[in-house]
Amino acid sequence: MRHSPFTAIYDACVLYPAPLRDFLMWLGLSGRFRARWSRDIHEEWKRNLLLNRQDLTRAQLDRTSDLMDRAIPDGLVEGYEGLIAGLNLPDMNDRHVLAAAIRCGASVIVTFNERDFPDQALAPFGVESQHPDEFVDNLFDLDAAAVVSAAQRQRAQLTNPPIDIDTYLDILFRQGLVQTTKALATYRTIL
Repeated sequence: MRHSPFTAIYDACVLYPAPLRDFLMWLGLSGRFRARWSRDIHEEWKRNLLLNRQDLTRAQLDRTSDLMDRAIPDGLVEGYEGLIAGLNLPDMNDRHVLAAAIRCGASVIVTFNERDFPDQALAPFGVESQHPDEFVDNLFDLDAAAVVSAAQRQRAQLTNPPIDIDTYLDILFRQGLVQTTKALATYRTIL
């Protein structure tokens, strides 16, 4: 599969909810962009999920992150740690995300926390932050078939129990993908 050189790094907050994480992974497999994350990002989403979901175990979440790393073999960014100290963001705990983005040449940080990644802090590095709905909407403009295919593939995996189209679209809507849901609804006959 050919991959675009366009690179996006996923912040922990978009990997926290399983439905959004899965959709972003299917999109990452489309070849339209290079999906990236780091061990620190993995640790952050897993730590927060374990705090809020006592029904989950560390082993289950480690399995999920391992599957992500295997699904997109070059998805894991390494060697960014030395950049962290020289970066300045409103939340100093987010510097690792920007450092990983710089290290892998990402153009976009996909995050719900855009205010934590202000334009003036990111612009010198050629990086911008985008809400996941904006990110997917931009992909839709670039290649609607790739986004529809990712949705088809995700929905096909939801078999226990099977998810009807309206329920699937509602799941994406509840993840904050308002524009994405509207766009996908126009393809409901093939989803």
